[in-house]
Amino acid sequence: MEVFNSLAPVIQEHIKQMAKTTGLPLEDETYEKLAKAWVEKEKAFQEALQEHRFEEVSFFGKDDPRGLLVLTYSGSLLSIGPLKDGKRRVEYTSIGLRTDVPDSAVKEDSDLAEDVETDAVVKFSRGPIQQSSPVYKIAVFSEEKPAEEEDELLTQVIQELSEDFAEINKTVID
Repeated sequence: MEVFNSLAPVIQEHIKQMAKTTGLPLEDETYEKLAKAWVEKEKAFQEALQEHRFEEVSFFGKDDPRGLLVLTYSGSLLSIGPLKDGKRRVEYTSIGLRTDVPDSAVKEDSDLAEDVETDAVVKFSRGPIQQSSPVYKIAVFSEEKPAEEEDELLTQVIQELSEDFAEINKTVID
């Protein structure tokens, strides 16, 4: 359990909780596979941030007009679009291994219920999900962009990451 043991305890706990919802055996080998997948997903997320010129932040105000990208401790992704007419387009993508949450969900007219910050859940007063797992990373674009361009790029990035994450998941199931 070399990789699993190298992770922060909070991530280890999320992996153990996640394992319960995958249908995989609850054993060290499963935890190690999930840990390896988690590390690969974090790497893919970091590469996407660099490629698309995002910067990490630890706090995002719910009334901030920009969009953001979120990676949760459980490895799920949220693309939360910029404010347009008081609403946001939100796309949620789960890790794809869990059986207790949808694989993905989109809601065009979503509302954040509160500010977004690391280590807390993202809550929606209206959205594709009621709340996320606790937030591991928050990213916003480094440079200001028109809302339409931000929306398009966020959609592109979450689609690319979803494909990457699906490929990574195959290594866990094999």
